[in-house]
Formats: sequence, C-alpha cells, structure tokens
Amino acid sequence: MKLALVLPLALAAFIGTARAEDGDDIREASKAEAETFNTRVYAGAPGNKAYACFVRRYDADHLARHPKQKVASMKLLMSAELDKEDKELHHSFRLGFRYRHRSGDFDSSGSCNHAVFTKAGNEVRLGCGVDCEGGGIGVALSKDDKSAIVRLERVRVWQNNKPDDDAEHSLTAGADDKIFRLDRTDNSECASLVTDRKELAALRHK
Repeated sequence: MKLALVLPLALAAFIGTARAEDGDDIREASKAEAETFNTRVYAGAPGNKAYACFVRRYDADHLARHPKQKVASMKLLMSAELDKEDKELHHSFRLGFRYRHRSGDFDSSGSCNHAVFTKAGNEVRLGCGVDCEGGGIGVALSKDDKSAIVRLERVRVWQNNKPDDDAEHSLTAGADDKIFRLDRTDNSECASLVTDRKELAALRHK
C-alpha cells in the first residue's frame, strides 16, 4: 500500500481511537507546534534523520498489581527522516514486546501522521498505523519528556523469525493493556527492532 494512502488511513483510525478513548476531539498541530513536539520526541532537532528509543520491563510487583496485563515487556523505536522530494519530516515506528504467559518475541511497525492535539490542548500525540487495516498506536510524551505514553486498541503484530502468514496476530487492548508508559533510554536498546544493516549502523551513531 502506498504511503499516500497509509497516512490518511492511519490518521482516520487514530482519530476514531482518540475520540472513543477520551471522548475528546483532536486538532492537527500547526507547523511550529509539530516542530516543538518533534524536538521533544527526539531530544533535539531531528535534522535529516533521528531516532528515539523507549523501553519498559515490568517487574513482578507491577504485574501482581495488574493481573490482567498481557504484556511483560515492550520496546518502542520512533524514527524520523526528511523526505528529499516533499521536504517533510516523516515518522515511523517499530514496536517490540513479549507476552506475560507466552513465549517468543513479537513486533509491529508502520508509519505515523503529523502531530495532533487533544481539544483541551493538554496532550499532543502522533497517530501511527499498520497498513492494510492493521490497527495502530498513539504516541505521546510525559511532561518531562522522559517517557513515551503508548495507547492502543488493536495493532497487528508478527512473531520474529516466522513467515507472516503463519505468525500474524494482533495485540488488543484489555483491562490492563490500553496504555503503556515506556522510559526513554539509549537507542542501542532498540537495536533488536532493526534488521537493515545500514539503518542499524545509523541508529548506533545517533
């Protein structure tokens, strides 16, 4: 599916999710507001290419307090790249996680639209989607920019090292799997989510 089609679909899906979750309309951020948010996400001006890694490994105490939580650990790699043709900054995401009661590593990936604000203006988010109706996630930041707030209803995921047709699943929101707070960390922590050698080298130098 072409990027031109993916982004509007991702935005539409994200708007629907945001309204369903919060009962709140959203508006697209202005160019200045989007640039400010981009600087927050990537801990500095993104330039031509930038990455940001967020990770959370839930300890036994947390999982005991959230018995319905399915996810035991999660990684989020956000990336931005300046398109040479349209001169716009394009965002994408890679999500990796492990289930609490299921073996194996699972991951998902897709593209993101421009930043949007909740109507109250108290949070700005990126809506990110998996192509061909694969659901998606919303990504916001904590007030101190040290954590990413990931919201989801459903996102298509695959198990590592298995053919897509045989391993396709969806991570769906449950009572304790709707919102995840992941801590900012060194980009190397998200290296396992990158398979392209050139991109892996670029990631390690950022």
